[in-house]
Amino acid sequence: MNGDLIEFEETGIIKPGRMRAVDRNAMHLGVDGLRLMESAGFGLAGVVRRYSPDLVLVLCGSGNNGGDGFVAARHLQRDSEVHVIYPEDRVKTPDAIANLRLLGHCSVTLHPVSCPDDVSGLSGLYENADVIIDAILGTGARGDLREPYASMAKAVSLSGATVISADIPTQGITPDVVCGFHRPKLHGSERIDIGIPLEAEIFTGPGDLTMIPAKDSAAHKGAGGRVLVIGGGPYQGAPYLAGMAALRAGADIVRVASPVVMPCPDIIVEELEGPCISESHLEDIIRLIEDSDAVVCGCGLGDKSHDVIVKAAPFMKKAVFDADALRKPLPVPGGIGEAIYTPHAGELERISGYRPEGTLYDRAKAVSNIAGNIAKHSTVLLKGGTDIITDGSRVRFNRTGHSGMTVGGTGDVLAGVCGALLCKLPAFEAACIGAYINGCAGMAAGEAAGDGMVATDLLERIPSVILGDITGDIE
Repeated sequence: MNGDLIEFEETGIIKPGRMRAVDRNAMHLGVDGLRLMESAGFGLAGVVRRYSPDLVLVLCGSGNNGGDGFVAARHLQRDSEVHVIYPEDRVKTPDAIANLRLLGHCSVTLHPVSCPDDVSGLSGLYENADVIIDAILGTGARGDLREPYASMAKAVSLSGATVISADIPTQGITPDVVCGFHRPKLHGSERIDIGIPLEAEIFTGPGDLTMIPAKDSAAHKGAGGRVLVIGGGPYQGAPYLAGMAALRAGADIVRVASPVVMPCPDIIVEELEGPCISESHLEDIIRLIEDSDAVVCGCGLGDKSHDVIVKAAPFMKKAVFDADALRKPLPVPGGIGEAIYTPHAGELERISGYRPEGTLYDRAKAVSNIAGNIAKHSTVLLKGGTDIITDGSRVRFNRTGHSGMTVGGTGDVLAGVCGALLCKLPAFEAACIGAYINGCAGMAAGEAAGDGMVATDLLERIPSVILGDITGDIE
């Protein structure tokens, strides 16, 4: 891989959800959870050693954050007197359990606790500790502290020890140092490199799917998103491929506004009279736009209807512009509306004058500059052997796909998937995840049909990709 791509690695604060995605991508690339935990705990121990403590008290929770603490305790056993407090019979992740078991073979004193009285019985350790490691709760913590964690946190507040938190501070604990693994989650944290491969962050992977919001069990019809597809005329099937892809990617309600009526019981068809979409349809189109969370434009549109899309765009909250919508002047949603533009190389040249060429790095730099000059809140997804996704400040790559995806219609499927995701996610994230899903579906279809695949083969595989049953395994 071109070493220059490290320029596209993001720095600074990373949100917990994105960190979980990067972790999962790293595991998919072959860095297992135990190795990540070992690196985190080793780095944490290194920070503790700076204080040359005689007594270290490690407070561990039941998850992987606690596992990081167990590893740190093991690495500190020859430097200090080490005591570990953890919830009795509640350590639950396999990697944390494995590292707790290892402490049974180390010069470390273990103190399982289950209630406030157990914690108060260990008050002397809090009083005498030189350093306390807070590895109780990590980035997945939700809600108020429960026991015995609440009592553990309260005891820390009464201690005079130096407090070092792993990744993020546990509620109620004010640390002296926060160790941010891979990237900080809070301002002022100290970054600890844990050996995550570059590609886990700058390439899409199965971890990205974890960023798709789960539908609430009490959700009502429409909660998954309302997508409008505007297209068709010269090319009949394209808007329906996009519409079905949006449904398969999780949208609840999909309407297709088109001059072409095709039997498709899952889609609400809004027939527009005439051979192509024209300005006489503008009032009806705007009415439909106002009842939609995201709009997909351009699939099968032809070159005679672009002015209609440009005039309708300011009424859109969020939009995906594909195929024949990718002409000058570019349509732009109104206000703070977000847009995804999905050109192939020829369409990018048509809207920007730039023909993608050179190395992947060269193309990414150029496309990033183009995206930054389109409009605020816009993302460009340049389709190719390796897709380039950029909002002008961030760049990500997707290499899932199959040579058979040169068949007509796969781009319409991508546009529909992005439209569904755009109902729930910001444009950049929706484009990255959409590219990954579409490529994985194409890989699975290609494995079954080779170069004989058709675009409809992708549709039935989209849900399996989102569920994680199909992944984009790259050699």
